[in-house]
Amino acid sequence: MGSPPPWWRDRRALPVLVQAAVGLLILVVIAVLVSNLVRNLSAAGLLLSWRWLGQPAGFDLSQSLLPFSASMPYGRALLAGLLNSLLVIVLGLLGSSLLGLLLGLCAFSSNALLRSLQRLYVELIRNIPLLLQLLFWYFVVFLGLPDKGAALQLPGLTLAKSGLYLAWFTHAGWQGPALVNGLWQAPLQVSVECAALLTGLITHFAAFIAEVVRGGIASVPRGQWEAAASLGLPWALTLRRIVLPQALRVIIPALTNQYISLAKASSLALACGFSDLYSVAETTLNQTGRAVEVFLVLLAAYLGIDLLISLLMNRINALVQVRER
Repeated sequence: MGSPPPWWRDRRALPVLVQAAVGLLILVVIAVLVSNLVRNLSAAGLLLSWRWLGQPAGFDLSQSLLPFSASMPYGRALLAGLLNSLLVIVLGLLGSSLLGLLLGLCAFSSNALLRSLQRLYVELIRNIPLLLQLLFWYFVVFLGLPDKGAALQLPGLTLAKSGLYLAWFTHAGWQGPALVNGLWQAPLQVSVECAALLTGLITHFAAFIAEVVRGGIASVPRGQWEAAASLGLPWALTLRRIVLPQALRVIIPALTNQYISLAKASSLALACGFSDLYSVAETTLNQTGRAVEVFLVLLAAYLGIDLLISLLMNRINALVQVRER
């Protein structure tokens, strides 16, 4: 047997050594940056501190799932903002998925008018910046609604400039919106800021999801449709039992990117005046001056949300993949 090759020619050892060197270099760069940050903060008298989380916030929130008042601490304000963000993200994901699925299916309709309207919607919405859409829904649509007795009243729903009022089942039975002393009251109320943000996110990302759905369905061979038609299966049953299960293998990975984009885009709630995590964090930063700590909270929160979405979608993607035998 010949002697082993030197380490610089060993195909098994060389990749490990290169990766170790790159990892060491990254650690050195991080250490230098952290050291520089600590030195600058020390010079400015702003060493990292979390005591401010227990100080009274001194500001109110326009809407909060968690009871909150100005006398409560910053930590509770950030938690309330996080819950508001999670509410918008979850409802936005559900709404945009349903609307995007319907729009994607319309692309394969036998009705030419329906296909044309779907194409128009997708091209129009995808080419208008999301921020402009949010401003349109907030200032033009929702703030332009009539108020008090002139509000738009639908079965179980009232649209007014002061907010959206929904019927809900309570201990006293089914209770709808009612005008009391010139003010609308309902078991379930949504502020116009939240409504505008949700509407903008849903309509915007539904256009992208519609293209994902259309591409996934188009990836299924045409022979699958023809085989189902030869068996006399209706279009809806063919789509549900044959086409969509195969298309999900293509749709789910692309949906992950759209869902993560929606979660990050929810930070544009500031444009609508909605008290989400980013809005609360910005107010906290302006009042406390703790820039590093506040941004660390934001980074950790949004990173955690995006990683959670990615984890859930990867699990779903693993379920829909075809297993080789």
